[in-house]
Amino acid sequence: MSDGLRAIEACYDQLRQLDHDRYLTVLLAPAGLRDRLVTLYAFNVEIARISEVVSEPMLGEIRLQWWREALQAAEKGEGRGHDVAVALAELHQRHPLPFAAMQTLIDARARDLDDEAFADMAALENYASATSSQLMRIACLAIADETRLTLQAELVEQAGKAYALTGLLRALPMLASRGHVFFPLDVMGRHDVDPHDILSGHMTPAIRLAMDEIIERARGHLVALRTERVQKPLFPALLPASLCDAYLDILARRDFNPFKTACEVAGFRRQLRLMSRVWQNRV
Repeated sequence: MSDGLRAIEACYDQLRQLDHDRYLTVLLAPAGLRDRLVTLYAFNVEIARISEVVSEPMLGEIRLQWWREALQAAEKGEGRGHDVAVALAELHQRHPLPFAAMQTLIDARARDLDDEAFADMAALENYASATSSQLMRIACLAIADETRLTLQAELVEQAGKAYALTGLLRALPMLASRGHVFFPLDVMGRHDVDPHDILSGHMTPAIRLAMDEIIERARGHLVALRTERVQKPLFPALLPASLCDAYLDILARRDFNPFKTACEVAGFRRQLRLMSRVWQNRV
């Protein structure tokens, strides 16, 4: 097996362990698209978790810069120093990858290194667009033509925002344990949330109300996404958003305490949900 093929196999293993939801959607994609999607998602895993593994922002910036340079090398067909970078170089020789859009995603991930709270919901949604929606745009460009993406750009935007807000709600206790509060200042102000309660893992009625507001916003994006049928060539890239409902239903329960219970859905239920949506060709 060549180094490139071995690196792609490593991307499957990494995604299965670190981003199981997207891994399941890759398995349901047409066979000819799976390597592209899994490698792009593994790349996203690498840059998304930088803030979790560095001890200070400067070290995170150094890692982001390494990935910028790795993408430049991969675009020339030169894999370097990492399975994901080698896999990207290998895939680019078979099918052009959207490296410019991937560089933009790296730039957006620099926000993860900033402890400053989002000023308002608009700022949070801009972040969701620049990260989650951008990854879906990248996936669309990798598996379909740009014309189709342009025609359904709004659906991609809505799917990405719904997925990001759902993911941030699920990650609330993990982020709090690292000293981060993702609730926007205006949301906390409206509901009189004390950030110290979040950071100490103390569930309060105010936090419940703030969560409800963000849950409602995520559900609104799902409603907007489903006003139109996703074109089949773009469908695999937007499929992850179909898992949001199951997580949001758990998060919205009156007795759910994110600091005591993880927001998880059994693997077989996620698989059934995804298979059902693929069969119906509806996200």
